Amino acid sequence: MHVTRCPVPVATRAPGGKTNAYLVGATGSSSADERGEQDADRDPAILVDPAARTDDIDRLLEEHTVEHLFVTHTHPDHVGAVETYAAETDATVWARYGRTDRFRDATGCDPDRTFAPGTVIPLGDERVRVLDAPGHAPDHVALEAGRGGPILCGDCAVREGSVVVGAPEGDMRAYVTTLRRLWAIDPPVLYPGHGPEIDAPRQTLERLLSHRAEREQRVLEAVTSGAQSLEEVLESAYEKDLSGVRDLARATVVAHLEKLAVEDSVEWDGQRATALATDAEDD
Repeated sequence: MHVTRCPVPVATRAPGGKTNAYLVGATGSSSADERGEQDADRDPAILVDPAARTDDIDRLLEEHTVEHLFVTHTHPDHVGAVETYAAETDATVWARYGRTDRFRDATGCDPDRTFAPGTVIPLGDERVRVLDAPGHAPDHVALEAGRGGPILCGDCAVREGSVVVGAPEGDMRAYVTTLRRLWAIDPPVLYPGHGPEIDAPRQTLERLLSHRAEREQRVLEAVTSGAQSLEEVLESAYEKDLSGVRDLARATVVAHLEKLAVEDSVEWDGQRATALATDAEDD
């Protein structure tokens, strides 16, 4: 099974201004027989996250028979050409079970079938398995290309920098769990939604987990030091210049506060944060 990355320029705030579309292909003799002589020399494939139509994707599709069309999640920078390629390839369009309305609203396309975490999609003589990967988005999944193979992880990880996990879309507790789950799987490669492939997955996942833990600690220290409003916590939790990304940082702080509140580390009512009294203070 082979994975081809195809960076696609997008008109959103995606890292680097591009989203990676992927073609996951496999050579399978039984599938070739079913396709017939006309397509016998074209490997079956899955198209993932077609953010926009490009000549590069079109060239790839000339060499493959696209049997399935997937998105890792339905953020705008991942779905721009779903409807176009669904019509042109006649591929089976998949959406997450329970999220079909969200998929339809984002893509303008009705799904043909739904999947759930653990769904296995045959591809030639191989298969792609759907993995649950929430956090960055509530409908986020990853795709394992072959048994023990590389994982297309969408916006779970990037080789450099960090992933935005911002409320209300983002769930920090779920995101941290997803990173730990990917670490436990220990795939040979991660193919991210943005940027180059991640050839040292565990090292990258550990870096991202450390980054999240450090940011969470700064948020917690801000609250315990007396910061209450979101802007006060934001100013204390970030030392760098937030020009151009302040809204993203603000949403990230909210996601951290929501996580800390669920874990009974702070009180957060959506407007103000309050440090919880310690045992010593209670005495």
